[in-house]
Amino acid sequence: MINATNNEIWVFGDLRTRHLLDLSLKVLVKAAGLARKTGDPVVMFLLIPAATNLLTVSENEACAIQEIVEDEAIAWGADVVYLFENERFSPPTAHLFADALTPVFKEKSPRLVLFPLTDFGRDLAARTAAAARAGLMADCVEFRLGEDGAVVGLCPAWGGEIMSEITYVPGRGTGFVTVQPHGGTGEKDTKRKGRIERMVLADIPEAKEIRLVSVKPAPLTGDDLESARTVVVGGAGLGSMENFGQVRQLAAAMAGQVAATRPPVLNHWVAEDRLIGQTGRTVRPNLLISVGTSGAIQYTAGIMESGTIVAINRDPAAPIFRLADIGVVADAPTFLPLLISRTRQAVMRRLADDMCTDTSVHMKRSGFGEKIRALREAQDWSQEHLAEATGQTPEFIAGVESGEISPPVAFILRLSGAYGVDPGTFLRHEEKEWIRDQRTQAYVNRTRNYSYQTLTSGADHDHLRAFMVTIEPHHDHKPVAYKHEGEEFIFVMEGELEFTLGSKVHTLKKGESIHFHSNTPHKLKSLSAEMTRV
Repeated sequence: MINATNNEIWVFGDLRTRHLLDLSLKVLVKAAGLARKTGDPVVMFLLIPAATNLLTVSENEACAIQEIVEDEAIAWGADVVYLFENERFSPPTAHLFADALTPVFKEKSPRLVLFPLTDFGRDLAARTAAAARAGLMADCVEFRLGEDGAVVGLCPAWGGEIMSEITYVPGRGTGFVTVQPHGGTGEKDTKRKGRIERMVLADIPEAKEIRLVSVKPAPLTGDDLESARTVVVGGAGLGSMENFGQVRQLAAAMAGQVAATRPPVLNHWVAEDRLIGQTGRTVRPNLLISVGTSGAIQYTAGIMESGTIVAINRDPAAPIFRLADIGVVADAPTFLPLLISRTRQAVMRRLADDMCTDTSVHMKRSGFGEKIRALREAQDWSQEHLAEATGQTPEFIAGVESGEISPPVAFILRLSGAYGVDPGTFLRHEEKEWIRDQRTQAYVNRTRNYSYQTLTSGADHDHLRAFMVTIEPHHDHKPVAYKHEGEEFIFVMEGELEFTLGSKVHTLKKGESIHFHSNTPHKLKSLSAEMTRV
C-alpha cells in the first residue's frame, strides 16, 4: 500500500493544564527546528469543545486560556493552528480524540504527527497510528535528516545505553512520533504571522465499549520534584524494592525528593512520575545523590543542570562517575544505612545549633521552624504525630513551625529519639552541660513549689529523683515544668488518684502504683474529698 503525504509536520496541543500545554509547545519548538531543515510547514492542532473558549481543567472550574494558545503556537514556530471543535471533547479522552482525528489524518495526510511524551500523548499516538496502519516512532529525543532527505529520529535503546536511529519506509503514509519535550532550542517571536482555522468535527462514532466513570484533577502536593533543592535518585543497582526503600529513607532524612531511573519504575519500586531523564522529568537541585545508577545518556540528560552530583556505585568504571562531582565506589545497600545514620545526625546537629543561639529572632531568621516542618513532612508525619512523639501539643508544634515558639532543649532530645538518633552523638560537651543546668534549675523550681516535697535531698544533678506530690481535693494537679527522659513511677500514699496516660484513664487507690515512660503525655487529678498524696 503506497500512500502519498503532503509536507506538513503536525504537533498535538494538550490543553488539559498549562503545564501540559507548555510541554506541547516544547515539542513544537523541536518540530520548527526540523522544519528549518526540511522546509516543511508546521501545524499545531487543538481539540476543543464546540462554541467555547479554549479550556483546561483546574481544581474547581474550567480556566480559560483565551486568545493565548494560538498566538503562542505561532510565536514558537507554528505556521498554521487548527482548532477542531466538537461538543463531546470535554472532558478529553484519548479514545474519543483518536476516533475524531483518524479521518482528519486520512484527509490531510501530514508527513509527521508529533505527540508530547506523556501518558495521554502515548495513548493517543498509539491509537491514531494503529487506526492509520502507520509506523510509530516512540520516545524520540531529536531529529536529523538522512542522506536521502528522510527524517531520522534518535531514540534511546537498551536502557539508554545506545541511541538508535529510526526512520520510516518511504511512501507508507503519515509517520507518528512521541517526542521528549525537553532539550529543544528556539526563540519565541511574537511578530511571526500565521493562519488560524476552526473546523467542526461531526459524526464521531460512539465508543460503546468504553464508559467514562469519573474525572477529576490530581490533588496538588508539596512533592514538587522539578523544583526540589535535594533529590535522591535510585537505579537498577539497588537490586530490590526493599533496597530502594533506603533511597526513600535517605531522601526523608534530607527533606528531599525521591526519584528513579527507568528500571525501578518498570519493576514498580516507585511511581512513574518519579522517573528522571529523557522520557521523564528534568531536575535542577542544589544537591543530587545518584545511587546505583550506571549513568546512561537517557538518565543523565535529566540531571545535567544539577548543582552538586554525588554518585554511589560499586563499579568504578560506571559512566556516572564522569559526570559526578563526588564519587563513592561502594555497594549501595551496604553503604546507605551508614550514610542515612550520619545524615540524620548532621540534620539534628544543625537543628541543635539553631536552637542553642538563645533568641527567637535568630531562630526565625535561621528558618528553624521551616526545618522542623520540612523534616516532619519528609517523614510523612502529621503535627499530631510529632506532638505525641515529643510530648507536646499540636498547637505547640504549629507554634514552633511558624517561628512563634522557641522550644526547650528537651524538644530536640525527644525529636532526635523519634528520628532514630542518639542525642549523645551530636550534642557538644557545652550543650550537655547546658541541659544539665536546665535540669537543675527545673529541680530548684519544683522544690520551691508548695505541692512538691523533695524526698531526694541534694539531688540537683541526679537523674533519679523522688517527690511527694500533694493535690487539692477534686482538683487537677498543676505541674511545674520538669521535662526529662526515661521512666517514671507513681505510688499513691493517700487518697484516690485519676491518672490519664495518653488517651487512657486509670484510677489508682491508696497503695497502688503505675509505671510509664515520661515522654507519654500524662496528667493527675485528685478524686478524694481530702488531699491526695502520691
